[in-house]
Amino acid sequence: MDIGLIGLPQVGKSLLFRLLAGEGRGGPGQATVGMASVPDPRLDRLAALYKPRKVTPAALQVTDIPGAVPGEDRARWNRFLEAVRGADVLVHVIRAFGGGSLPHVLGEVDPLRDARLIRDELILTDLATVESARQRLEATPPRKRRPDDQALLERLPEMQALLEQERPLRELSWTDEDLRLVKGFGLLTLKPLVLAVNVDEGQLQQGTFPGEEALRQAAAQWGEPLITFCGPVEAEIAELPAGEREAFMGEYGIGEPGVARLARAAYEASGLISFFTAGEEEVRAWPIRRGLTAKQAAGKIHSDIERGFIRAEVVAYEDLIRLGSMAAVREAGLLRLEGRDYVVQDGDVILFRFNV
Repeated sequence: MDIGLIGLPQVGKSLLFRLLAGEGRGGPGQATVGMASVPDPRLDRLAALYKPRKVTPAALQVTDIPGAVPGEDRARWNRFLEAVRGADVLVHVIRAFGGGSLPHVLGEVDPLRDARLIRDELILTDLATVESARQRLEATPPRKRRPDDQALLERLPEMQALLEQERPLRELSWTDEDLRLVKGFGLLTLKPLVLAVNVDEGQLQQGTFPGEEALRQAAAQWGEPLITFCGPVEAEIAELPAGEREAFMGEYGIGEPGVARLARAAYEASGLISFFTAGEEEVRAWPIRRGLTAKQAAGKIHSDIERGFIRAEVVAYEDLIRLGSMAAVREAGLLRLEGRDYVVQDGDVILFRFNV
């Protein structure tokens, strides 16, 4: 799963990337790639219970896609769109902090304008793709159309109509078969999108920023989660010893770093859930797509476990924490033996039994 950070130039996107994933790898003008841990309080509580030698959080790939302004540099914009196609989830970093020594590339700072600008360009790009595909298939004689072509032709008018209403394709209902048909199109508005608003220190302390109400209303209408963060303050938090962070964040009235909230928002938007494995050696969160079976989830650990799957011993995270030990869970009759077709739930703590 790849999280693509997108936005206009000079919005604080690269700083956010470093906070999430460190320095990463990539050259000037190229997308920079790194790995980001997904904070999860449940993992911390399991670690406190088991006191393992190692704690491993879920991790996602993060890509810092170089910013571009629509209409200014066509080659740069095309490179931007190509990089966006490679992401699974988009985080649109929007600037709310003032100009100062770093003017906004469009002049006045206007978060809603910036959100709409990128949103509209992604919609227009998809519209051009869909219109082209529809024209090509309609020009193909019916006898020369493949079965997939006919199925696609039945879907494209609905897609085009939605995009013409300036609405993203993710608003439609999609089956796995539908997604297979359009997989090669690289559609941008099928991707989940999270808004990340970069505020300055004063706005963070005030708890608001100019244009917030209008942007939040639009985000709610669009169905896009909105997270605020302050890049410089987040950088300070990251450099502090763990014991000093809580007091520092208390001065700003924040309960946890914005990057932690953002990582979780992107994780949830991507349709991922976590199951856990826990023991004295390691406590680990495993990211999987919602709806996977126990046998499929076992394969995320190792293909041998999936191949030799016998059963899964499952306990709900809440039951394990409430009762305090696996022995108490067994005594209470809350340890379940599940077969290969069991659909894994978010927060399941699982021990897989398998043949070598």
